[in-house]
Amino acid sequence: MKFLCASGDLAPNSSRGFDIDGRKLLVVRRDGIAYFYLNRCPHRGIPLEWQPDRFLDASASLIQCATHGALFLIESGECIAGPCAGQSLTALPGREDEQGLWVEL
Repeated sequence: MKFLCASGDLAPNSSRGFDIDGRKLLVVRRDGIAYFYLNRCPHRGIPLEWQPDRFLDASASLIQCATHGALFLIESGECIAGPCAGQSLTALPGREDEQGLWVEL
């Protein structure tokens, strides 16, 4: 498991990007739960964010690809709108403990 950050560094209803061992990933916190994904849109294989750590749509309820606007469910990574509808982000096994957020690559 690779350490990402302290729990307090991922605010409620927010997202953060990380580059660990040359792999880009993102973590989103929603309803107190952290979700871990590869930062790679299934449509073109490119990173998702608008700006550093900006992965969510205006309502902070969906992950949005900055390039073509595809929208993904935070809880499952499934694309529900856009050019890759029906495909999904690649989920990563992760956990949160008293030290912070950890991911398995």
